[in-house]
Amino acid sequence: MSDALTRPADAGTAAPPKPNAVVAVLALAGIVVSLMQTLVIPIVPELPTLLHASASNTAWAVTATLLAAAVATPVVGRLGDMIGKRRMLLVSIVLLVSGSVVCALADSLVPMIIGRTLQGLAAAVVPLGISIMRDALPAERLAQSTALMSASLGVGGALGLPAAAFIADKWDWHILFWTSAALGAVAFALVLMIVPESKVRTGGRFDLAGALGLSAGLVSLLLAVSKGGDWGWTSGATLGLGAAAVVILLGWGFWELKARQPLVDLRTTAKPQVLFTNLASVALGFSMFAMSLVLPQLLQLPTQTGYGLGKSMLTVGLVLAPQGLVMMVMSAASAKVTQAKGPKVTLLIGALIVASGYALNIVLMSEVWHLILVSCIIGAGVGFTYGALPALIMGAVDPSQTGAANSLNTLMRSLGTSFASALAGVILAQMTTDFGGHALPSENGFKVVMAIGAGAALLAFLVASFIPRRQTPAAAETEADEQPEAVTAKA
Repeated sequence: MSDALTRPADAGTAAPPKPNAVVAVLALAGIVVSLMQTLVIPIVPELPTLLHASASNTAWAVTATLLAAAVATPVVGRLGDMIGKRRMLLVSIVLLVSGSVVCALADSLVPMIIGRTLQGLAAAVVPLGISIMRDALPAERLAQSTALMSASLGVGGALGLPAAAFIADKWDWHILFWTSAALGAVAFALVLMIVPESKVRTGGRFDLAGALGLSAGLVSLLLAVSKGGDWGWTSGATLGLGAAAVVILLGWGFWELKARQPLVDLRTTAKPQVLFTNLASVALGFSMFAMSLVLPQLLQLPTQTGYGLGKSMLTVGLVLAPQGLVMMVMSAASAKVTQAKGPKVTLLIGALIVASGYALNIVLMSEVWHLILVSCIIGAGVGFTYGALPALIMGAVDPSQTGAANSLNTLMRSLGTSFASALAGVILAQMTTDFGGHALPSENGFKVVMAIGAGAALLAFLVASFIPRRQTPAAAETEADEQPEAVTAKA
């Protein structure tokens, strides 16, 4: 199948009654989910006091969300392909609202972790939304709409940080989660009223063993990566979990290759277009998260260090907010490039823009406007890459597999961000400067992380260059005609 986006022939020829409304509602749902991920950032330093627990224990309020999202994304994507993408989208939003309410009522650690876990289980909203668009929208609207939906992750994160910082500064911190619950309820109602259910289904039996195996492997891997800095990278717990992850994931892969109806079709993921897109996604996830680690610290460190800018968390959010608007604008531009040149070219352009942003940040980091400029350049690159990734994935898989395929690609980006967090944490912990008896990350430490971010973006460019070149329309049409028809069922 070509890398051009095509609608399934059996999805019906009539356009949905309100395509603009469908796109807007799905993008809103994506933004609400991404808001959830940044919601807790302004209060992380205060969580030990707010929840009456140690800093190491309250860190689980962040780690639990990461683990839940990693487990839920591929599982929910597969269930969406089987029993209905809109149905699983609604389930995911219900989990988000439920988790937000639990957190809003929490005054201790355990309820907070439970609530944040439930919120993390909603992470599949964006890949599900992209898959619904493929099934529901007219072909000429698809590239731009999926680019906007994919970019909603970055948009929500960039816009959510200043809003969350403002709310946490002015009101009780519980309001953060009541706000999340309210936005989730609005998204649920709008999806229920406006978004149609896709008729493209695979049916079949759910691969429970595959789901349990993948979950166990991912949890082991991400625990080792995310907690290795606290536990020690050579500690028994870290090494044991890392070894367990390798063994479990190898066994899981063997099982999936033998399963009649696997959770993840590894043969499909081995197609060059899917394989190299997913590998590039890991590198891009790594690169894009490096900025989230560096820029806030540079803005908040004391000016007496000589490189810190001494700003508040609210200012940090305001500095990063334009990035979200740039992502939204560039998602439309990326769609035009994709339609003209193909998503591979779009991805290559985006990777180079991200790399140039980091390179510029190495020499421009002493003024607030420097960081605004850098974040906008990187945001522009993210807008391009986020628009290209789903186009490449959906151009290479059968329509009945889009939920699982998009979810796996989202998981690859998440793995990249986890590795970035771990590596950057090690670098900034080792490259320090003394400030009043306290060890703070040094200026060179930040520059090293930015250089690694640029290198990761260039690695993504290199990997993406191996994606097969775009087929001619005639060849693509011929290959599409040879694909087996998707199993359909009434919504």
